[in-house]
Amino acid sequence: MTRFRITVAYDGTAYAGWQVQPGLQTVQQTLEEAIRTTCGHEVKLHGSGRTDRGVHARGQVAHFDADTRMGAKSMMLALNSRIPPDIRVVAADIVPEDFHARRSAIAKEYRYVVWNGPVMPPAERLYAYLVHRPLDIGLVREGAERFIGKHDFVAFMANPQRELDSTVREIYEFEVSKTGRRIVFRVKGSGFLYKQVRSMVGMLIRVGTGAEKAETITRLLDTSAPRTAHVPSAPPQGLTLWKVWY
Repeated sequence: MTRFRITVAYDGTAYAGWQVQPGLQTVQQTLEEAIRTTCGHEVKLHGSGRTDRGVHARGQVAHFDADTRMGAKSMMLALNSRIPPDIRVVAADIVPEDFHARRSAIAKEYRYVVWNGPVMPPAERLYAYLVHRPLDIGLVREGAERFIGKHDFVAFMANPQRELDSTVREIYEFEVSKTGRRIVFRVKGSGFLYKQVRSMVGMLIRVGTGAEKAETITRLLDTSAPRTAHVPSAPPQGLTLWKVWY
């Protein structure tokens, strides 16, 4: 058996997220079907993490084992010929059998896009969140800095309906840039809880509009209290899994 690592980009608009779900079209299922057709046997594709319905990826990483003599480039070309154009395998290589797309990852970067203005441009509607109220970018950046470091992010996660060893994660970088109406939140960390990035962005939007103080973020992190409706979740379409480090 050969272990392949693939880097996948996808537009998540038409999919019910990454993970296989009965009766729903997902990115993982689409790729597994293409791999099975290519290799002639069932495979299990392991991703670096799950993305929700409508969330996109530029650098999702996954691995699978295949009984084949195909090289990495041939595998990439074969898969791209069998999957729809809103999913692309952008890189592939052969890795040791102890590589694991999720467990071997040491850092991830997500980016979230907000369009801050009265009207959403049609080309942005599937890839950004429209915020009508003006955002104070200085306040947003002040709030983002408060997330940096190792914290218990239980207040910024949704219930994943599964047991977790820990809700402590470390944020290495959190940058907010603005070009015209377009605001990009770039966050890099050791890993992320379910809907953590969208919850952090949702809170920063409240800070930017003046609905919350930046100090609220510190208080929520320090108290380690479970999430309440006080912490909003930004919608999925603005989020992209940008890169995974190993």
